[in-house]
Amino acid sequence: MIASFGNASALAAKAATTTIPIVFGVSEDPVRFGLVDSLARPGGNATGFNYLSAELAAKRLELLLELMPGAKNLAVLVDPAVPPTQTTLRDVTAAASTLGLRIKTLDASNSGEINAAFATLARGRPDVLFVGPGFLFIDPRVQLVHLATLHRLPTTYTQRQFPEIGGLMSYGANYVDVYRQIGVYTGRILKGVKPADLPVVQSTKFELVINAETARMLGLNLPPKLLALADEVIE
Repeated sequence: MIASFGNASALAAKAATTTIPIVFGVSEDPVRFGLVDSLARPGGNATGFNYLSAELAAKRLELLLELMPGAKNLAVLVDPAVPPTQTTLRDVTAAASTLGLRIKTLDASNSGEINAAFATLARGRPDVLFVGPGFLFIDPRVQLVHLATLHRLPTTYTQRQFPEIGGLMSYGANYVDVYRQIGVYTGRILKGVKPADLPVVQSTKFELVINAETARMLGLNLPPKLLALADEVIE
């Protein structure tokens, strides 16, 4: 029995065995990159959950612009090495075009490249920053939040760990719920249910977390509409 979280680990597990049951958590459509035959009928030895990190790009941008309705210049920081990046860039670029935003994309795959990206941002002075998905950005989240604060950039992130340490806002799946459901599926498989008989589940619980202290530091007013949507406002 293999339980995995993240696209790369799920693909590695799938490549390693066609017989050992796999329960995965992935950030985008597992059919598209060959983990399962379909969501309803996975087939094979793998099933699990899609927490839709990449597919939420347009919604995350929309929520950020509730705070910065006059924004014209958008910077997007992504890790080109992670699978969700292509989907994220496609969706955020389309949304930015619809909203009349000019967009600049910067790549970073390590701490040094994050520093270099922010040095570029300091010269270009975008109105808002969109940080893409990827585990690279979770480990150095203190660095990311510190640099966004230092440069006074209103920034949106994928997970609540960022606003919890001072980032402005995040919107994404409730990962506690995803982990719980992976555990439920793991238990069912250990009791004899075949992965092929368990449909892939897409996350339905998403959370908007806003750090009100950071908003005030940036001179931003929190609109009542956004406050009403927020699952948590950190003071």
